[in-house]
Amino acid sequence: MSPIALLLNLLWMIFGGIWMAVGWLIAAAIMAITIVGIPWARAAFNIASYALLPFGRKAVSRAEYLGQEDIGTGALGFLGNIVWLVLAGWWLALCHLITALLLAITIIGIPFAWAHLKLAGIALWPIGKMIVDADQVPFHYQRVTPGAPMR
Repeated sequence: MSPIALLLNLLWMIFGGIWMAVGWLIAAAIMAITIVGIPWARAAFNIASYALLPFGRKAVSRAEYLGQEDIGTGALGFLGNIVWLVLAGWWLALCHLITALLLAITIIGIPFAWAHLKLAGIALWPIGKMIVDADQVPFHYQRVTPGAPMR
């Protein structure tokens, strides 16, 4: 983790990171208690770590990152995300949104508000996502070298 990401993560914990990570852990615990909700609990535990330390990391689609579909990125993942949205996703997203609005009032809080908005989107649709270091995310475009034929 870079020194800037470390500093931002420390400030993040003060400005809502711990609060929202606890919210994700509560959602994961509730899902795990139900036994049927264990797949959602696993996703919520993974994103709780991201909610605690978001700077220097990124949430990406597992199918795009690994280059292959799995059970959580196909039709079952879609249905799982709909169940998650109804049971826990909307209130986690709402908490992230409220925190983002409160942080956006101040100039210093704008980067943290932006991170909360990204987490609000993930809160709505977490199944099929994985958390990776930001420098491990591949570019989705190919560089064009001068004189090379276009494809």
